[in-house]
Amino acid sequence: MSQIKLTTYIKASVEKCFDLSRDVNIHERSATQTKERAVSGRTSGLFELNDTVTWEATHFGIRQKLTVKITKTEAPAFFEDTMLKGAFKSMVHGHYFENENGQTKMTDIFYYEVPLGPLGVLFDRLVLKTYMTKFLLKLNELIKEVAERESFHR
Repeated sequence: MSQIKLTTYIKASVEKCFDLSRDVNIHERSATQTKERAVSGRTSGLFELNDTVTWEATHFGIRQKLTVKITKTEAPAFFEDTMLKGAFKSMVHGHYFENENGQTKMTDIFYYEVPLGPLGVLFDRLVLKTYMTKFLLKLNELIKEVAERESFHR
């Protein structure tokens, strides 16, 4: 099992960051390089407990689908999505939000397991972990940008 842990500090409320992180449109906007879009389940608005979404995107030149379910929520501090179907052997993504010194500390913990045994492990070490880290960082950068821009104008 591999893990990616990212921490982003955002000058906006925990509630705003929590909501932006659950926004289908924000996710799609952050993944334009992979042409990612929600094709079934929740395809707009904010994810809620037990929602499912199927994302379609092109990764490594291959058109793929990933179906996840929102399996846990504790608004506005935490939510978790779990893969139901997709290219990973397994995947769980925890999203944590807490107020720290007047700003939001947003932490992602992304657990995943690759298929294909030793070949998958080698691919993960050489390519996938870096690729997924950059993918998640791009999403977090957009959440930060939108949250801080909207907070600034209030």
